[in-house]
Amino acid sequence: MLTKVARFSFRHRWLVLLFWAGLLLGITAWSRSLGSAFSTSFKLPDSDSQKAVDLLESRFPAQLGATGDLVFKAESGVRDPAVQDEVSGLIDRISRDPNVVAVKSPYSPEGANQISPDGQIAYAVIQFDLSEQELSHDKSTVAGVKDIVADAQGGALQYELGGNMFEAEPSIGAEGVGIVAAIIILLVAFGSVLAMALPIITALFGVGIGIGAITLLSHTISMMGETRQLAAMIGIGVGIDYALFIVTRYRKGLHDNLSPEQANFQAVNTAGRAVVFAGFIVVVSLLGMVLINIEFVQGMGIGAATVVAITMLAAVTLLPAVISFVGSSIDRLRIPGIGNHAHKEDRGFFYRWSRFVERHPWSVLLVGLVIIITLALPMFSMRLGSSDASARPESDTTRRAYDLLSEGFGLGFNGPLMLAAGIDGQADLAVLGQVRQQVMADENVAFVSPPVPNEDFSAAVMQVIPRTSPQDEGTLELMNRLRSETLPAATAGSDVEVHVGGITAAFDDIAQVLEQRLPLFIAAVLAFSFILLTIVFRSLIIPIKAVILNMLSIGAAYGVLVVVFQWGFGGSLLGLGSTGPIESFLPMMLFAILFGLSMDYEVFLLSSIKEEYDRTGDNSQAISLGLIRTARVITAAAAIMVCVFGSFILGENRIIKEFGFGLAVAILIDSTIVRMLLVPSAMHIMGKLNWWLPGWLRWMPAVHIDGNEVITSDVED
Repeated sequence: MLTKVARFSFRHRWLVLLFWAGLLLGITAWSRSLGSAFSTSFKLPDSDSQKAVDLLESRFPAQLGATGDLVFKAESGVRDPAVQDEVSGLIDRISRDPNVVAVKSPYSPEGANQISPDGQIAYAVIQFDLSEQELSHDKSTVAGVKDIVADAQGGALQYELGGNMFEAEPSIGAEGVGIVAAIIILLVAFGSVLAMALPIITALFGVGIGIGAITLLSHTISMMGETRQLAAMIGIGVGIDYALFIVTRYRKGLHDNLSPEQANFQAVNTAGRAVVFAGFIVVVSLLGMVLINIEFVQGMGIGAATVVAITMLAAVTLLPAVISFVGSSIDRLRIPGIGNHAHKEDRGFFYRWSRFVERHPWSVLLVGLVIIITLALPMFSMRLGSSDASARPESDTTRRAYDLLSEGFGLGFNGPLMLAAGIDGQADLAVLGQVRQQVMADENVAFVSPPVPNEDFSAAVMQVIPRTSPQDEGTLELMNRLRSETLPAATAGSDVEVHVGGITAAFDDIAQVLEQRLPLFIAAVLAFSFILLTIVFRSLIIPIKAVILNMLSIGAAYGVLVVVFQWGFGGSLLGLGSTGPIESFLPMMLFAILFGLSMDYEVFLLSSIKEEYDRTGDNSQAISLGLIRTARVITAAAAIMVCVFGSFILGENRIIKEFGFGLAVAILIDSTIVRMLLVPSAMHIMGKLNWWLPGWLRWMPAVHIDGNEVITSDVED
């Protein structure tokens, strides 16, 4: 199949190139004309926070509209008459927006508690008639409020906007640094401008089309704004790597005196198979996140899978077409002094290292295990959750609003819990009075608002202000305590039902669900990969080893993430605003992506080893030669991945920093400790047991990946 694809792409290069160029231009124009509709839906069926939302939706819909804060600070005091006049005029202008239901002023009788004790900070509550998700689609409302506040800046007052709807949208730009680094690495690896350009062109086409597709999908699927940056990060990394493997194999074919057409067919039929195999695992793993049944997690999985699938297709269709334009001139435009490909298998660093591992396999294995297990140990302290606005950059108005509210009213003011109560008449307000008293008795509660009922007294809401910040573990403990102890005791003997909701509770509920479902997700991906590897390598030992070592490398990446982002070691070097929990969906996303990427290197290395073993039957020689032949390209591919992923640490968004850092660390660990130490040493120790397959499994079909056959019949067609 891939040979036919390569033949068509090679012989109809203009048609293929025009197709991809038209697809890029068309989808880019379409996505720009429609715009994006990124949003975050925190629906979580059967959770207590979702029950609170459902209760209010059916009985108290006025409380479901999104709310934002206009926070302001005046050194002269917010009660100064001149300050009051200015703020009141600003509030009046905001109130005129058709989607603003009301703005509760701190100068109104019901807003008296919206002025800080020192009188310098206050806030007005902006009540919208749209949900946060609807506001993300109707960008004009948010933009209008931002413009009104921006026009008021510059005087004696400091104005900031609080609320997720006002958060700065993640921008794409950090990947430029990664692309420049990839260009340098490719130049060093190939020593040719033309050879360097091929993977870059392929990746840019794939990423451009992928981002356009994601923008369009955001209109039908709930996707976080960060999805585009994650897609760009993953797409550039895998796009360049996939193309690198194929270009490397193509150049090897030319150096083996094959014609450009033969070398192209061989490259796609061999390295292309490994690319499709690895990409297939990544796509299936990411799409497996759809089964988690949380909308924004599903959106991230679908978005990432889309860009991986497109870059994979570009590598086996667009790349052969572009290669056909270059032909045998791929090594022209050489850079003197670098990229010497007179490669000898009996000399150089990788030769010496392979012989060292062959002589001292147990020592190498022990050293590798000690390093990787030490790095993985902090993983057991991982706390999943969601970072609050304190983790955003100070350039973001929502971060500055967070700081002002914390300064004036305390940390917990930024993450209130909402108590949604179902009641049956005015008499039940007395029960809610008892609820309020018992909740206020909790040592981690700063304030509880009086119950606010709807018109027919079938529902009421109260707001609980914790003493700790939204991302603090104490807030999670308070939420669990309210649900399991305080609220059941306070409502005992009545028909009143009270649910703990609000954005803080929703985040914590999602974190707990993901933590419960993560082991099942990992087990499913491992089982799927184990079956595929067993079929490909016709061995039980190799899949077991691959699964264990890949789990160790991913565990080590988790551990380093905990040390930096949760414990704060080195966080200042990365520009982190504060420490906090690991984003609840990040371990699942990282696992899906990293397991597929590590399988890419695994297949590339092991297929070369198996090829030599099948030829000679000498296990030690096969391992050494396989390591020598693949180490150079794996090192280059890993270096590109590390640079591309690492470049996203330069951005300002904490979630993107976590992804970039986690992916970069995991690839670095996998390409060094796992591929250079653990895999060859373990295979030397196991000897011919590596290739053991019980007789009852020999019925399995033979699937060859990255073989060494030269396709000649197709050339003659």
